[in-house]
Amino acid sequence: MEDLLRPIYQERESNPSTLGIILIERKTPDSPITDNFDVILLNIVGNSEIEWQEKHYELENGNTAVMHTITDHLLRQWIDTSGYRKAIEWIIAGKIIFDRDEYVSRLKEHLRTFPLVKRDLRKAMEFGKLIKSYTEVKDLYMSEQYKDAFTRMVHSLHYLARLTVIEKGCYPEVTLWNQVKKIDPEVYKLYDELIESNEEIAKRVQLMILAADFAIIRRAKVSAKHLLDIMETKDGAWSYEGIKQNPGVKPYELDLAAILNYLTEKGILSPVRIDTKGAGVYQRQYRVNRSWNL
Repeated sequence: MEDLLRPIYQERESNPSTLGIILIERKTPDSPITDNFDVILLNIVGNSEIEWQEKHYELENGNTAVMHTITDHLLRQWIDTSGYRKAIEWIIAGKIIFDRDEYVSRLKEHLRTFPLVKRDLRKAMEFGKLIKSYTEVKDLYMSEQYKDAFTRMVHSLHYLARLTVIEKGCYPEVTLWNQVKKIDPEVYKLYDELIESNEEIAKRVQLMILAADFAIIRRAKVSAKHLLDIMETKDGAWSYEGIKQNPGVKPYELDLAAILNYLTEKGILSPVRIDTKGAGVYQRQYRVNRSWNL
């Protein structure tokens, strides 16, 4: 099949903007990694007016292929923020077809090592999603919407699972639970108990709320390290808007309020009252509680 595709990718190799080309073959009848195409070609370019283009092909042997042409800038954004998780697996598992100045080889090594700074950012992002989802679970449970609470709990455990994988220095894969089963059996057991239990849905959700609460608080300070490090760059308290305007929190700004409330509720942050013109009304600011211990 590679022979049939060679004229397509060789044309790209001659383009000076092309940094690398990776080939990913379909391994199973139903292949979410390749969107059920038989072959994916990932063509990474230095710059382009269009950051992401996709072309579909049908080969004379009946197989199908797709070429994704993507800029290095957008690809790295996906990697850092989990914007398109399949792309990470394409890079890790794909075969290098063309590699200008070892660009793809270095990218693979970057994914293998998962630098700590980027790991902390990803943890903060997943933690924010987890807190919001888990809060929704409790609200739905209290309003006796048990099936919706169950569905939201499944999502919450997915966020917890991705957080666990990142803690171990790995990028979350599409086959997440297979990955978690090897990396953290304790978190895998939570998911297994929620899905496989013979208890009624309401009871399953109730038990999982208790278990998840412990799992989350145990990881809270480490998961929020990216935010806490930013807040410790200055003495004194931060206003919400002051934190939000820091460019470092941009990737998780939509979940920032939920994170701050959770960390304050658990004592990791201390609230600070600032007088306003309204009698008995204070602006709430936040500072890191350095004496906090689990």
